[in-house]
Amino acid sequence: MTTRYTLAVVGIGKIARDQHLPAIAAQPGFELVACASRNASVDGVRNYADIDALLAGESSLDAVSLCAPPQVRFAQARAALEAGKHVMLEKPPGASVSEVEALNEIARANGCTLFASWHSRAASAVEPARAWLASKEAGNVRAVEVRWKEDVRRWHPGQQWIWEPGGLGVFDPGINALSIVTRILPREIALRAATLTIPGDTATPIAAELECVDTHGAPVRAVFDWRHGPVEEWAIDVDTDAGRLSIREGGKRLSIAGKDITLGAEREYPALYERFHELIAQRESDVDIRPLRLVADAFLLGAHVETEAFGR
Repeated sequence: MTTRYTLAVVGIGKIARDQHLPAIAAQPGFELVACASRNASVDGVRNYADIDALLAGESSLDAVSLCAPPQVRFAQARAALEAGKHVMLEKPPGASVSEVEALNEIARANGCTLFASWHSRAASAVEPARAWLASKEAGNVRAVEVRWKEDVRRWHPGQQWIWEPGGLGVFDPGINALSIVTRILPREIALRAATLTIPGDTATPIAAELECVDTHGAPVRAVFDWRHGPVEEWAIDVDTDAGRLSIREGGKRLSIAGKDITLGAEREYPALYERFHELIAQRESDVDIRPLRLVADAFLLGAHVETEAFGR
């Protein structure tokens, strides 16, 4: 019999309503009992203004899923972990690498699960791509090209936090591509150079170009742009000895050496909650910060190019 854990969601915004709440409703391993949000509520559960009030009112709660912006997530996660609650972090797992590493230590000290989720890794193309690239058939990776382009006004309308320090700017979607790349490639990659295009009225970039290499020297190039439209481009091409592997539509489509591969149904967020349940049951954590570390390196090494004001 599946153990059912009580769960609360903190931060009821667009991503929580569009993805998290439906995924939880379809997951028999969790029972949503409460939510916390400054400006929103969820019907049928107990609602609180913030995480402190939630933790005070839900002493028997098992787990918390944090969907608030990354700038405020460290304090929320620390409070939940120190209260003995298992914690799932929406991507990116934090505003900095150091705070996520600290949370991992806090989780370990309190005997709690910490799950740094990367929803794009649960896209249907990712694991078949990873398996093929790891096979002898694929041979060596020769080059990787990532193009992750969309319209920020469509995907983040009116959201100011993305333009503030810790909000990541174009790396908010770009980190999805990096989460896939770090999952599917058979070798680690390192950033060598970056260019960040930053509007005159924001603190974070609207576009970025990354130049990386894997540990055998194969080039890995990524271009992220929030000024693209009306059709998004979420594409990854990996050239190998056996031909090109191509991921399209953010992980919904896969071709290998010119042949389309049949994939399973899309279920990114349901898969994340299945993984969270599995980690709690096994008393383990899953905290892979490689995508966030590449973004941090881009801010560290990147040359800044100013562009016209965004007009937010």
